[in-house]
Amino acid sequence: MSAVLDDGQASAREAHELNKLSKRLHRLVGQAIADFNMIEDGDKVMVCVSGGKDSYALLDILINLRQRAPVRFDLIAVNLDQKQPGFPEHVLPEYLASRAIPFHIENQDTYSIVKRLVPEGKTMCSLCSRLRRGILYRVAGELGATKIALGHHRDDMLQTLFMNMFFGSRLKGMPPKLVSDDGRNIVIRPLAYVAEPDLERWAAHRRFPIIPCTLCGSQDNLQRVQMKKMLREWDRQFPGRLDNIFTAMGNIVPSHLMDRKLYPFTTLQTTGVVNPAGDRAFDEEEDCAPAAMPVRIHRDD
Repeated sequence: MSAVLDDGQASAREAHELNKLSKRLHRLVGQAIADFNMIEDGDKVMVCVSGGKDSYALLDILINLRQRAPVRFDLIAVNLDQKQPGFPEHVLPEYLASRAIPFHIENQDTYSIVKRLVPEGKTMCSLCSRLRRGILYRVAGELGATKIALGHHRDDMLQTLFMNMFFGSRLKGMPPKLVSDDGRNIVIRPLAYVAEPDLERWAAHRRFPIIPCTLCGSQDNLQRVQMKKMLREWDRQFPGRLDNIFTAMGNIVPSHLMDRKLYPFTTLQTTGVVNPAGDRAFDEEEDCAPAAMPVRIHRDD
């Protein structure tokens, strides 16, 4: 009897945790959409679905949010079949049909192009991404989409920030909303506030038919892979650190950085007026002390 009770209690606890996870995911996606005005009344949102956990979760959450959204918008799922050998081309059409949502499968053999142009052993992601991006921009125009939704999440944005600092010598991240390279599309990232571990749990719970990307094989030496390991280790050792870094991306103080294009350092003059938010550069003890209460964007309900 006690074992039955224990199993029942475990099931109840698991259901409770999944309910909290669902509420958190939907709240954070809704918050990001509202904060950056990602989706407007009458939009036709093209959701790019790759077969990975992130894009599945994005589509899943947007379908649910649409039912109670304060604005009316349409969704269309788009997958780019890049003709990778062994790609299970039936999986996505079957899944999308089961969700009763309009979808389009674009067939383009970018696999052969990448394999032909990239030397063996070199990173394929950059060329693959450029080819995929151009095709998706074209498809968005053909389908009449007003927004292109991508499945990048908080951890992707943090990884991009550090990759640009470490390897590009610039403070540049991955914005939640932008105008596309061709100037014709608005790209949105509704998962911007969502942590990757939450998406991993949601994908397992929803049993998405995940399709792994096999184009680049097991390139464990990719800079992004190494960056992900570093951030995961930070999160394990210092809970709240990633939340604080992510929050900092939205709290920029140009006067305390070094970009002369953003702040007129060369023409600064004294004003004689006290600035309570001015130079705190010498308050080392206060500036370097750990925060008493970390900013946690993905806190539980």
